[in-house]
Amino acid sequence: MDADGLVADRALLGRTSTAERVAGILRTRVSAGYFPPGTRLAEEDITEALGISRNTLREAFRLLTHERLLEHKLNRGVFVRVLDMADVLDLYRVRKHVECSVARTVTEPPPNLADIADAVRQGELSLGEQDWRGLGTANIRFHQEIVAVAGSPRLDELMRGVLAELRLVFHVMANPRWFHEPYLSRNRDILAALERGNGVEAEHLLAKYLDDAERQLVEAYTARRPA
Repeated sequence: MDADGLVADRALLGRTSTAERVAGILRTRVSAGYFPPGTRLAEEDITEALGISRNTLREAFRLLTHERLLEHKLNRGVFVRVLDMADVLDLYRVRKHVECSVARTVTEPPPNLADIADAVRQGELSLGEQDWRGLGTANIRFHQEIVAVAGSPRLDELMRGVLAELRLVFHVMANPRWFHEPYLSRNRDILAALERGNGVEAEHLLAKYLDDAERQLVEAYTARRPA
């Protein structure tokens, strides 16, 4: 488990070390691909890295278990969840409803267009550096910014959880470059439609995008099943 990197996140806790802030840090780490499915989260390592109490960490674990990112296994500890096919189908059901409905509302360049464009640029930089984990993280940020177009804190919170779970799904892909790289150009196409204020086109591109990604992931999960 990569707990060493958490030391740098200690400053994010500020003076009030709350379980919600700890949960936010761990959720971000999951979204960035640092904690793969099945990883055991060692209490001692994390409490030392973040400078927090075990009680605070256990409350954060409880919050993330409620979000379906972690699971507690009796007498074994807390683990990052391993998602199944039903999870994949439900995550994409939510994504299609939320992301496509938000894109459809666009009639002029959205206020956060620069943030959407920056997510695309980060993906391009990661591609140039052959940083496949970074490319996946940039892609997740792109979709978070799409939902942010709605200007709804509740939708933003919903998508943070959905996209964190989605990152756990991505680990099923044996070749992350093969999976993520083709979608970068499709992100550029969606960005261009948003720049024109054409929400109908953006929705059409996004719906096909999500259908294709879901199909690839379902195929990967199916191939992983024992005969």
